[in-house]
Order: sequence, then C-alpha cells, then structure tokens
Amino acid sequence: MEEFIKKNLIKAESFHPYYEKALNEMLLAGGKRFRPKLLLSVVNAYEPLLVENAKYAAFALELIHTYSLIHDDLPSMDNADLRRGHPTLHVTYDEVTALLAGDALNTYAFEVLSKAPFSSDVKVELIKVLAQNAGPAGMVLGQAIDCYYENKKLNLEELKFLHLNKTGKLIAASLKMGALIVNKNDLADRLYDFGLKLGLLFQIQDDLLDLLESEETGKTTGVDENKNTFVTLLGEKETHKEADALAAELENELNVFDEELKNELNKVLSKYLYRHKKQ
Repeated sequence: MEEFIKKNLIKAESFHPYYEKALNEMLLAGGKRFRPKLLLSVVNAYEPLLVENAKYAAFALELIHTYSLIHDDLPSMDNADLRRGHPTLHVTYDEVTALLAGDALNTYAFEVLSKAPFSSDVKVELIKVLAQNAGPAGMVLGQAIDCYYENKKLNLEELKFLHLNKTGKLIAASLKMGALIVNKNDLADRLYDFGLKLGLLFQIQDDLLDLLESEETGKTTGVDENKNTFVTLLGEKETHKEADALAAELENELNVFDEELKNELNKVLSKYLYRHKKQ
C-alpha cells in the first residue's frame, strides 16, 4: 500500500513555493493505514487477484481520513501541533495551506476512485458509500456535533451518536466497500454494522490513549479537555470497562464470520481490539 500511495501522490506543479509538498506531506508522514487494511483484508479473503485493483479504493479511504485529520488539527478545531509524529500543516506552513490541503485530499479521493479498474456500476456504488459516510450525514456530522458541543455536556447515547458518525462510519464504509468489490452484497451490511461497533471501540480507546504522552501516540494529547469524551463522561475505570465489553462483543462476532474472512480480518484487528489494555 505504501508504494501505491507514493506512486499516486497529488501532482500539482506550479510556481507556488510549497503547495504540492504540503498536499502530500501528511500522506507521507505515515499512519496506521487502518481503513485501507480493512478494505484489502475483505478483498483478500475472497478475491486475492483483485487486491491490486482494490488499492485505488483503499487509497481513496486514506485520502479522506488524512484530510479529516488535517482539518481536525486546525486552530479552529483541536488546535493540535503534532500528528503522526510530524508537525501539523498549520504549524509547518499556515492555516490557509492546511485548509486547502485538506480540501485537495478530499476531492482527490473521488478522482482516484473514479480511475479504479472496476465496472462503472461498482465504482458508482463505491463512490456513493464513501460520500455518504464521509459527508454531511456521516463524518462531517460527527465533527459538527463534536465542535458545537464543546464545553456542553452530552449524555452517553448522544456521545455514542457523535462518534458513530465522526469515527465509526468511515471504518464501517471501509469494510462495506471491500465487500462490494468482491460482489459479496449479502455480506456488505453485516460488515458495515460490525464496522460501526469497531469504530466506536476505536474512539473509546483513543479517549484512553489521550491520557498518554504525545511521544507514545504520535499526536498531540490532552486537546480534548473541553470536549465530550468517554473518559470525561464515565471516568477512566468505567471507560476501560466499556472498551472491554465492546472488544469482547466484536471478538465474538469476528469468530462467526467464515474462516477466510475471519483470518484476514484477524491479521489487522489482533493488535487493535485490546490496545487499550497496553497503556
């Protein structure tokens, strides 16, 4: 996946001194590539020969995720100065550059997906799923609620709704898109529901990891003090219990999937389901 990303970076040559460099900087800074790995795991479970083609869709997911991180770190949102062990773009350059880089990655994701070597029908479905889950009724909705309710307390159900949108839906979309690529439409919704729970677990774990030093996480920690988090609502001990219960539920569901899918997903999830226990 790293080689594919490097070969398909945004090309935007001009006389601007650093525009093109800024567009690709956070992609090259690395990251877990969690969402692309989920999509490729589903494809590899059923149609290994389609994995290379599926990298277009996996890269589109990574572009959307990276754009969301760039915007999330802006002074108007979390005002963070570190991401993926790298200074954030508004720190290295300026806020305008960071905004435009996020905008560019967002739109480039759909250009990449439009070039994927799939049938037109499959591409339309993939574009629809990605747009629905990243857009106004998905990730952006979650971000809007997160920002608006800063310094305003949410209850547990509202907090879960926030993070099912902000974090869960893009993770769920990754799994569903993998199923669509291999024509497992009957599995797509089941994987989507699994992904929503996985995304919620990821966010609960991130709230716990926010208690750690930034050197360990690769991003600025402690920026959520005025925001609604599971730790601020439930306390650290109860948040650990919530994560344990959700991880166990996901583990049980994972074991019900057919052997090929379970094995492929396990390669990705084994290090993440209980990562909150490692802090």
